[in-house]
Amino acid sequence: MSDELWTWDAADLAAGIRERRISAREAAESALARVETVNRSVNAVVEVRPDEVIQAAESADRAVAAGEPLGPLHGVPVTSKVNSDLIGYATTDGVEAFAGAIATTDAPQLANWRRAGAVFLGRTNTPAFSIRWFTDNVLHGRTYNPWAAGRTPGGSSGGAAAAVATGMGALAQGNDIGGSVRYPAAACGVVGLRPTVGRVPSLFGPPGGDVMLGVQLMLVQGLLGRSVADVRLGLEAMAAYDPTDPLCVPAPLRGAALPGPIRVGLVRDVGVVGNAPAVDAALTEAASRLTDAGYAVGEVELPLLADAWRLWWQLVQGVEFLHMLPAIEEHGDPGIRRSAETQFAFVRNTFGDVGFDDYVRGHARRSTLVRQLQAALQTTPVLLTPVSAERTFEIDADVRTDERTAEVITAQWPMMSVACLGAPGLTVPVQLDDGLPISVQLVGGRFREDTLLDAGAAIERRGLVPTPVDPR
Repeated sequence: MSDELWTWDAADLAAGIRERRISAREAAESALARVETVNRSVNAVVEVRPDEVIQAAESADRAVAAGEPLGPLHGVPVTSKVNSDLIGYATTDGVEAFAGAIATTDAPQLANWRRAGAVFLGRTNTPAFSIRWFTDNVLHGRTYNPWAAGRTPGGSSGGAAAAVATGMGALAQGNDIGGSVRYPAAACGVVGLRPTVGRVPSLFGPPGGDVMLGVQLMLVQGLLGRSVADVRLGLEAMAAYDPTDPLCVPAPLRGAALPGPIRVGLVRDVGVVGNAPAVDAALTEAASRLTDAGYAVGEVELPLLADAWRLWWQLVQGVEFLHMLPAIEEHGDPGIRRSAETQFAFVRNTFGDVGFDDYVRGHARRSTLVRQLQAALQTTPVLLTPVSAERTFEIDADVRTDERTAEVITAQWPMMSVACLGAPGLTVPVQLDDGLPISVQLVGGRFREDTLLDAGAAIERRGLVPTPVDPR
């Protein structure tokens, strides 16, 4: 293990602090030094208050010295996303008009991490309004992929992914309604978990306002880390029940043991678009690793995932996100306005105008697809899919032309389909292709994140994409 504490995983840091081999202050100072060294190259962390970080770390050390009960993340440096409330910080969502929106309370998922002893290192970047797979805005600037500056770090949790990948915090909080945790994790070569809807408490929307139905059914708070073990640890801390979220369920983190060998359904293509060769190669490699670990892997066809992808675009983008257009037009920067324009053009060109009857029937159809997925998972508890049909997108691929926008959107079918169905998804890096990490996605049943983490660990044991990295 390196002497540089910023290279340590969250589990190692927590154990070292608990056992008094290192101090929380030492961990914080190391993380702050790493931010100073690399953040100028990637612009992942957009607000840091070093004095507050050190004060929090010293408080953690006093708790250790006093023999107080310690949480699972005690003293561990973590980051939070600028679209989530952290007391005393602006919830900017990457929008200039929100730069003064100072939070007076912690969002439930961040309150849980604070109670678990985490030390908040800084705030991570997101695209304006958090609705792109590319992280750029006028307020905070562009975040760069540490593996290749000409490629996206993903979005909307692009800052979170780039921070973890470069050693600026051991864990990062993110959120996901259409791949916003899973895709950045894959783009930056780290592990990203989208939990089941209801696993992690969440309050996401205008203060005191009503939350749209699609957000209620599809958006989750998740996390990113450099190992499956760290993500498991971070989930344990983040998933504490909070009654302020009406959908939060105090479900056990480990379900009943599954009879072996556990079947894994390999889903290469659902008829939306074919995979790039590097994506297929990563799927084949992941399937081989799972087979060697004792899983029974076989290719399956699951067209319901294509239906779910289409429904996401009709229900969320075609109806609900339309209500965001006035705010985007008033407060959005040129990048997000152009992105919204191209996305809505795709919906119109592909699905036509989505009316009220379509919306009602779409939600009815969604319920059917959820039942069908759950039925399929009874015999095949884990699905192995691409994260995206393409290698990591070039910067601003979504706003170049309407044709390129359509290619980006269709490549991302695994991101939208899983979100539409409210299911958990885990992205795990498998290998490098021409210097870029290529990951796979594991999908499971409701509240069975444990099965995904176990399978992800089996993939990981056969080789990790090495992180943290220095920006290329």
